[in-house]
Amino acid sequence: MIFKLEHSVNQPVILPQNKGVALFVKREDSIHPFVSGNKYRKLKYNFIEAKNRGLKTLLTFGGAYSNHIAAVAAAGQNQGFKTIGVIRGDELFNNIENNPTLSFAKQCGMRFKFVSREDYRNKTSQAFIDNLKKEFSAFYLIPEGGTNPLAIKGCEEILTKDDANFDFICTSVGTGGTISGLINSSAANQQVLGFSALKGDFLKEDISKFVTKTNWKLVTDYHFGGYAKINEALISFINDFKKDYQIPLDPVYTGKMMFGIYDLIEKGYFPKGSKILAIHTGGLQGIAGINAILKKKNLQIIE
Repeated sequence: MIFKLEHSVNQPVILPQNKGVALFVKREDSIHPFVSGNKYRKLKYNFIEAKNRGLKTLLTFGGAYSNHIAAVAAAGQNQGFKTIGVIRGDELFNNIENNPTLSFAKQCGMRFKFVSREDYRNKTSQAFIDNLKKEFSAFYLIPEGGTNPLAIKGCEEILTKDDANFDFICTSVGTGGTISGLINSSAANQQVLGFSALKGDFLKEDISKFVTKTNWKLVTDYHFGGYAKINEALISFINDFKKDYQIPLDPVYTGKMMFGIYDLIEKGYFPKGSKILAIHTGGLQGIAGINAILKKKNLQIIE
């Protein structure tokens, strides 16, 4: 990929009260406006593989406000690929222009196939994929969220040798690819904490397929009810954090992670003297879609 990638900066966060720990944010969100954070990392080697195979079309999956869909569309346009998005929810077919994520992806040249939520559950079945091949001919398939061995290889490059002095590495977790890469590249003395944006512990099994180390833990207390579920406390926290540190957070992933880190610091989870590195995985494009929903409900928006 030709995006100019500089190693992201670790920005210090001055905690409101002295809890005896140091917190830094790795600004992976600053890599690229549309292909930022873990999306750049996950797509990097997949794009190289698609080119090596001589394939000109990328096909992937996602929901109405998917960061992954937006990133694949933008990166595909930049790299000269045709892109196809298989979108969960056939009711969205006539609502593209009112959806910030889908309208952006369309502007980047992405074609869509809308499927019912019931059919979408079969997206990994061979029969479903075979039907897509009949409809669209040859394509390079990137799974929902982008997680596969090549994505994990890319995410292993998030941590650098300069990050070895941190005791805790924290990340938000969706499909498990990012945390798997972080675990693989973490030092033996580091603990990797994954803040799940989804309800349930099922991700442990998925992550275990890609890692051999045991220095990690899933934190499942800060999903706020499930994927893309939010409340006013979370929105207020995100807005205050941006005002205090000029670091924007998204409500689906990084906002929940940082809320959880703050709460654990307050509860004394981290030993005094700990150095904590929170990975900002991007995803800021999703704010516009969430704000549209909040406006309809006459609720506070994310600033």
